[in-house]
This record gives sequence, C-alpha cells and structure tokens, in this order.
Amino acid sequence: MKDKIFDAIIVGGSYAGLSAAMALGRSMRDVLIIDSGKPCNRQTPHAHNFITHDGETPAAIAAKAKQQVLAYPTVKLQEDFVTAIHKSSEHFSLLTKSGTAYQAKKVLLATGVKDLMPNIKGFADCWGISVLHCPYCHGYEVRETNLGVLGNGDLAFEMSKLIQHWSKDLTLFTNGASTLTVTQREALENKGIRVIEKEIAELVHKQGYLQQLIFQDGSSESLTALFAKIPFEHYSETIPSDCKLTEMGYIQVDPMQKTSLPGLYAAGDCTYPFRTLTMAVSSGTMAGAAMNKELIDESF
Repeated sequence: MKDKIFDAIIVGGSYAGLSAAMALGRSMRDVLIIDSGKPCNRQTPHAHNFITHDGETPAAIAAKAKQQVLAYPTVKLQEDFVTAIHKSSEHFSLLTKSGTAYQAKKVLLATGVKDLMPNIKGFADCWGISVLHCPYCHGYEVRETNLGVLGNGDLAFEMSKLIQHWSKDLTLFTNGASTLTVTQREALENKGIRVIEKEIAELVHKQGYLQQLIFQDGSSESLTALFAKIPFEHYSETIPSDCKLTEMGYIQVDPMQKTSLPGLYAAGDCTYPFRTLTMAVSSGTMAGAAMNKELIDESF
C-alpha cells in the first residue's frame, strides 16, 4: 500500500473525512484515510442538532459511518498520524509518525483543531460535557438552569447575548478585570446578566458535570454549565507552509473546499468556527465531490 499512488489521501477520519471518503469511494477512487483515533469530541456524551442522529453518542455515529464508508472496496483506513505533507510537480508525499511514506494525487485535510485549555483546574475534565462551545449543540439540554459564560470583551458580550436566549439565570465570568465597554455592561445588566470579575481557581465537577466555580478568593458560585470559546491551534505539521490561513486562523478554502495550494483540500473544523457535525459532514461531502471532479478534468 505504501508504494501505491492513491487518488486521494484523507488526513483525519472523523465526520468531514469520512464524508469525503464516502463520496470518493462511491466514485470508485482509490482512497486512504489516515486517522489517529482521537477526535476532539471524544469526551462529549451526546450529539445533538443532527437530524436522524439526535441524542446519539458521537462515537456511535462515527463508528457507524466508518463501517459504511469502509464497505466501499476502494477505501482503506490506516491508524497513524501524519507528520509532514510535501507537494511535488506530480503528486503529494506524506510521512507518518510510524515512519511510513504515502503518495497521492490529491490530499484532504480533515484534521480538526487542537483546543487550548485555560489553566483552570477541572476545565479540561468538563470540556464537551458541561463546559460547552455551542448552544445549538448542547443548549437545549441545560435550558433554564443556572448557566455561565467564560470570556471577556466583545466576544464575551456576543456570547452572553446568545446564551441568554436559553436561560434567564446567566452570569458572565470575565476571569479578571472586565474589558467590556460601559454600553456593553449596561446592556447585559438590563437583561439581568451579572458580570463577575473574580479570577477562577477551579471547576468543581462530578465526572465532568459541573457543580461549582471556585474563585481565587475562596468564594464560589453554583453552576450547571459554562459556555466558553477557547483558542485553538492547528496540527501544524500537516499544513504545508504555502497554504494560506484566514484572518481568524482557519485554513482558507473556496466554496469547493480547495485551499490555496493546488490539489490540497480542507474540510471540517479546521476551516471555520461553527463547529457542528452537520457542517463537517456537508463540507466533507463537497470536498470529496470536488476532488473527484478535478481528477476527472485532469484525465481529459
């Protein structure tokens, strides 16, 4: 397999990658999926806002998808981690952590992103369970409970406005001195949203389910869930240096999921901030179809 030139290699075997692989497999393309087996939502107990799969575990959805995708005989899966991608005049060369080299005519980056957890005890343990990034994915399950937003400045103001729709018992935790404008603070207070500027020491939880915030001064706040937008970084070893990023730091793609590097595509969470399973599936399907069309055009 390592001496073969695949039609396409997909880096990342979660929702975007598997959707692309299905489109390519159904197009009778020789496809290799390389996946490390560590999706970013591995702690999330239930997936929502995905019709036909609402309430299922992300792992169950992914397992069923993998089974269906690998039923296509031209699609293969290798558990490994891509450490380098190079483009020559004719094809791409990929090197993995195991030391294996692969070649492909087209490559899809469906790697997701690495979430960068703040240095708050218990935060990482609650991430995806009761520390949440998206109200459309998880807001309904914690509706009308005591909720919090962790953040500061413009981003925190917008997130607080959004979460206020799911609960009237909402507090913004700035984790230090507020950078809200006077107008923003007054708007929040007029909606009954408290602003607490104390620094957070710990998230007290039970198996990832939040119970209390403990502040540096020893005081505490009871809380059911905390919404937070945290920074991220790419698996940079998989992104060629001449592949452009957007101002927000995501891989720049066109409507067909093409990157700035010819033959290289990207899909899923590494390309946009709206992290939902449906968006990942949609972008992966588009990428797979576009890659197949490009291969057809190049054969003529």
